[in-house]
Amino acid sequence: FIEDNEVGAIEPTALRGLRGLLFLSLANNRLETLPRGLFQGLETLSHLDLRGNPFRCDCRLRWLLSWLGTVPSSPEATGRCHSPSPHQGTPLALLDPRDFQCQRAEFRPFQSLPFSSLGAESFTLGGHQGVALAQPFAGACALLEWDQLAGRFRAPTIINSSSPVACHPLPLGGSLLVVVAQLRGGSWVWRRSGGPGATFVRHQSLGAGRLRRPHAVATARLGGHLYLGVADSSKGGTSTVFRWGGRGFYPHQTLQAWHRDTHLEFLELGGRPALVVCSGARRPLVYRWSGGVFTPHTDIPHVPDVYAAKHFRLRGHVFLCLTRFLGDAKVMRWEGSMFREIQQVPARGSMIFQPLTLGGHRYVLLGNDFALSRVFHLGPEGRLEPTQELLVPSPRAFVPVTVGHRHFLVASSFKGATQIYRHITIDLGA
Repeated sequence: FIEDNEVGAIEPTALRGLRGLLFLSLANNRLETLPRGLFQGLETLSHLDLRGNPFRCDCRLRWLLSWLGTVPSSPEATGRCHSPSPHQGTPLALLDPRDFQCQRAEFRPFQSLPFSSLGAESFTLGGHQGVALAQPFAGACALLEWDQLAGRFRAPTIINSSSPVACHPLPLGGSLLVVVAQLRGGSWVWRRSGGPGATFVRHQSLGAGRLRRPHAVATARLGGHLYLGVADSSKGGTSTVFRWGGRGFYPHQTLQAWHRDTHLEFLELGGRPALVVCSGARRPLVYRWSGGVFTPHTDIPHVPDVYAAKHFRLRGHVFLCLTRFLGDAKVMRWEGSMFREIQQVPARGSMIFQPLTLGGHRYVLLGNDFALSRVFHLGPEGRLEPTQELLVPSPRAFVPVTVGHRHFLVASSFKGATQIYRHITIDLGA
């Protein structure tokens, strides 16, 4: 009898060796939980009294619920939950271990690559996933690949270039194209016709001087054709949509000029293709596809100085994550004719607000130049719930990568080493 003693905790080995124990009372103490394995080896135990303890019925007690199902006990003798509120007052014996969600996912540091990178974009070719990394300071595009023998990633240079701001990979047939947008020396399309060991060769000059200061690249298939959009951030530049003509990309449409565009995002709104263009000189502009071109439809009110927009779909709705370096980040939802705000997140100093899916979990990651980056779990209604912080100096992109059954997150860093995190699942009830 260890009752009425205000016992607040018990060591896991406290009952070891008591193989002939028949009756145990821990009643009327201050026990909020019991350590896993406390009753291990007590095969003769026939009566257990846990009444009068302020048990917190969470994942730490899940093992006890499973154990109670293997021994004869009355609901009252096993005690009741004191907290949390969903289980308050419920006898432990009436709870089901499946009532507890004890799986928690998190990102853990896995590898640091010894170079900075401005952009990271993923692609899939031949059933394998890859990531192209833009390294403006090194003047190169690198291709992240998994080293099976070393159990690590490596990123050999595939294209030497001049100050690339984007290395946009594009599988096309059996070839891999990489659109290299550069601040100097013009922008180019490179092509690799063979496997991973083949060499990239220059395939096409892009824009022929039309692109003065490219800032972001995106692609989409519309009406059976492949389109490439390039945002131009120069004072006199014009963002352009190109169309693949079988042998190269050719100008299809120029967007409104003189707006210092920083990002563009292809998406679908109401069953029709659309394009969101962000700019340092005006509010984000939504274009809709009409007659084979994008025509201005509406802007996004109350959010000036949006640096980038990333979209995701959830339960039939389209959402936008808007990054603002000097203001709060915004989550917007398409309401049929325009986007409306549903949540804002303090984000001063942020350049990336990225939704992604990894290991069956949906996240939104907010990178920051002056503070820790934050990981949010994406709730069922599009609401963001903070879960974790990551130490990545000046991140510019977050990209999910899957190798076999393992899941990783690549975080490009503009001012430090490129970081790779492993996505793992922890059983809090183990």
